[in-house]
Amino acid sequence: MINQSTDRSTFETTNPYSFYEEIRAIHPVYKGRFLKYPGWYVTGYQEALTILKDNRFQTRTPLPETTKKYEALKNIQNHMMLFKNPPDHARLRMLVSHHFTPASIEKYRPFIEKIARNLWDDIKHKRKIDVISDFAFPFTSLVIAKIIGIPDNDKNIFREWALSLIQSIDLTRSRRTIVNGNKTTLEMLSFLKNLIQKRRESSKDDLISELLSQEEDRKLTEEELLATSVLLVIAGHETTVNLISNSLYCFLTNPKEYQKLIENPSLIESAIEECLRYESPTQMIARIASEDVELNKVQIKKGDHVYVLIGAANRDSKQFSNADVFDITRNPNPHLAFGSGTHFCLGSTLARLEAQIAIQTVLQKTLNIQLETKEVEWRQLVGFRAIKEMHINFDNPSKN
Repeated sequence: MINQSTDRSTFETTNPYSFYEEIRAIHPVYKGRFLKYPGWYVTGYQEALTILKDNRFQTRTPLPETTKKYEALKNIQNHMMLFKNPPDHARLRMLVSHHFTPASIEKYRPFIEKIARNLWDDIKHKRKIDVISDFAFPFTSLVIAKIIGIPDNDKNIFREWALSLIQSIDLTRSRRTIVNGNKTTLEMLSFLKNLIQKRRESSKDDLISELLSQEEDRKLTEEELLATSVLLVIAGHETTVNLISNSLYCFLTNPKEYQKLIENPSLIESAIEECLRYESPTQMIARIASEDVELNKVQIKKGDHVYVLIGAANRDSKQFSNADVFDITRNPNPHLAFGSGTHFCLGSTLARLEAQIAIQTVLQKTLNIQLETKEVEWRQLVGFRAIKEMHINFDNPSKN
């Protein structure tokens, strides 16, 4: 049994996979108290899949209902689709989902490809860049700004907002990060209310204008409109930035697989799926049991907190052969990087397309690409897998 006194130091954010294996070896549904949050930590693939598909395990807001100090942050979370359960979750999702179908997203492909090319052309002369701040962040920001309807010149504020709000929902959060999250929420609400008012006065072909029409039909409240806009800004940007940077990290630390992709670019789809499995941008999904449930011979009681460790489930050797090996030809690859069940990630199609185009652009426009340092610095989060900075150097092909 893992000593509870070492739980905090054991949950290593730089390389959590040995920790996942340690508790999975005890039981794939392990009751522990990591980072002061007691509950069931699920590392088994089948157990994780069962929980994600079972509506008896409900989503919850990260902040206590009784809090008064973080009122703005609490209220916005309470109205977010991410933290809603049936039937409200289905209602909100239906209002937005048709904008994120494969057919709808495919229409953006030429626009996304143009953004990627233009961004790389602007930075290629440097020969040395930080992938995140120079490419992945501005790339995803421009894409989600276009879809939602946020002016391009406002995209730079996304990064600060995203970093603050992601930290406020992670299990590593402190009073300070929650205070910062509340401040960020107030700033976002002010910005979005102003933008929404402009769309009320002059509708455009964007998601905010579409959501406003739902509000007029009383299918969406003003609070839900604001919360949905906040969620789309943050989720549509933050996790995709991490997917792109994590993917490039996977390739640069597995050069044989990168060479395989260079020689056969048609592998890009399966390659991104393997990146999603191997270094999942979302590492943990929290649920709470709405009734007593038995799972793999353990009794989960009503009210118990359940932490589904996506990063662990995606490395479960019972589900994936050679689970710790990065293999871009892996097939099948039923990873859980986007979750499963009713809360399956709404933006998964967009995230996949952005990652494919981003990596294809790097592939086409660089030679001899390599990491500046052997080790990158990971952000101190347990619910997300996010690189802080990733400096690379490269040569430019003469034809580009």
